[in-house]
Amino acid sequence: MKEKININTWLRKDHFNFFNNFDEPFFGVTIEVDCTATYQEAKANGVSFFLLYLHKSLIAANQIENFKYRIINGEVWKYDIVNAAATINRPDGTFGFGYFDYLNNFIDFNAGATQEIEKVKTTSGLIPSSSGENVIHYSALPWLNFTSMSHARNYSYKDSCPKISFGKVRDENDSKIMPVSIHANHALMDGFHVAQFVNAYQQLLSHKA
Repeated sequence: MKEKININTWLRKDHFNFFNNFDEPFFGVTIEVDCTATYQEAKANGVSFFLLYLHKSLIAANQIENFKYRIINGEVWKYDIVNAAATINRPDGTFGFGYFDYLNNFIDFNAGATQEIEKVKTTSGLIPSSSGENVIHYSALPWLNFTSMSHARNYSYKDSCPKISFGKVRDENDSKIMPVSIHANHALMDGFHVAQFVNAYQQLLSHKA
């Protein structure tokens, strides 16, 4: 479900009209999170660390209203929930796209996501997901401890989906630290909203699901 935002009465009217005319309206930041507790949780429960921290990021994103805004045919819509469209790495070095429904319960989310991952790994090609607009584009680069990131973009397509990328986890003073890149359309949100997401995400990473 989604609802249309009346841009004329919207608090972000001027911000939307300004940034929506940019050739590149996306801005990005790279931050670091402490994922020690979530790493330990995944190992203790025998579940995928990747899926556990991805799920917690989806919980955080669904708590922040601006992460659920999308631009469709020049209009702003707010979705009830946002799901995940993620790159899935294959053993042969390629990747494909997978689609994960957001479910608040990790056990249910994990079951569906695990099935989707296995499907992508046993096929070839990108398998573009017909997921619609209510997704966050996810990717993982577990080989790189990056400090910044850019994304391939088709500027003829008015993209408005946030993009979140996870990097290599490193050990630091008995903690597990992971870089996270967040790119978002400035017509729909600002650094303030990204900071809200980061704070919510870190709280979730610091506690068991």
